Amino acid sequence: MESVILTNIETIPGKTITTHLGLVQGNTVRAKHVGRDLMAGLKNIVGGELQGYTELLQESRDEAIRRMVEQAQAIGANAVINVRFSTSSVTSGAAELLAYGTAVVVE
Repeated sequence: MESVILTNIETIPGKTITTHLGLVQGNTVRAKHVGRDLMAGLKNIVGGELQGYTELLQESRDEAIRRMVEQAQAIGANAVINVRFSTSSVTSGAAELLAYGTAVVVE
């Protein structure tokens, strides 16, 4: 599998965009885990990082990026520019993480 360049800016230094292929996206919806909620509740009392949620968000970002890259590759892109993330609540205890950007071909 060929790698895809990802960037959150409009250009890729040293590369020329030759083809604009349009918007690509990847998303995942994740639910909170009861064990993580219990530990988060305890951390709220004593303070500190909510490591379980940090891990959950990292896994969600990774999955959303992977899906976005797969979509970009399926339409012939070798780069995605202007990559952004968005989150939204789907229901109580579940949230969506969306990664999106513009698929392009660069040389």
